[in-house]
Amino acid sequence: MDSPVLELRELHLVPTPGASFKGLGEPAQKRALRFANAKDREEFVAGRLALQRFAAALLDLDPARLVPNYHCPQCGPRQDHGRPGFMLDGGPAPLVLSASRASGWVLLAGVVHPADGLRLGVDLEVVGQAAFEGFDDVALTVNERNFLASTPPRERSSQRARLWARKEAWLKMTGEGLRHNPAELDVLDRPGLRDITGAEIPDGLVAALAIG
Repeated sequence: MDSPVLELRELHLVPTPGASFKGLGEPAQKRALRFANAKDREEFVAGRLALQRFAAALLDLDPARLVPNYHCPQCGPRQDHGRPGFMLDGGPAPLVLSASRASGWVLLAGVVHPADGLRLGVDLEVVGQAAFEGFDDVALTVNERNFLASTPPRERSSQRARLWARKEAWLKMTGEGLRHNPAELDVLDRPGLRDITGAEIPDGLVAALAIG
């Protein structure tokens, strides 16, 4: 199976072109203008531009040659949301991509010249963000809740975040998103799904990768 290239970038270090949002494509430009909070807008723009430059680096070409073309399973192509992709010289760029933003970081993943039908999803989560009353009941399967109950209390927050990151990564890969009830998706031992670990993941964050 194709092995994805992974990269983690700090959003504030991504060069941005200012108010013109050059390179985002028209759908994302319009979305950027709808953000009421300037920081949220800046992080959205930085994340999109980071992915475009990441894709260009994978293909060893000028980012300006890539035209954003995000595809939503419900809404179709040329959206401001959905599965990321780019057009190159009038046709789809030979890439499968995924990205996730959290706490000032963006996690990028890509496969160049993927096998037909290959799908990819990554997710980056803040530890503790899912630790609110009722989360386990609406987001986790019975098997996952039993697993959490068996872990030491000091580890439950990080393990809960890992479970949620796996669910998000999987549902990005399939394109279903939260239209699929996460409490019906068991991710404890699902082929094609793994945690992303190591020194590249900052303290307080967890990440997961789904590929299939």
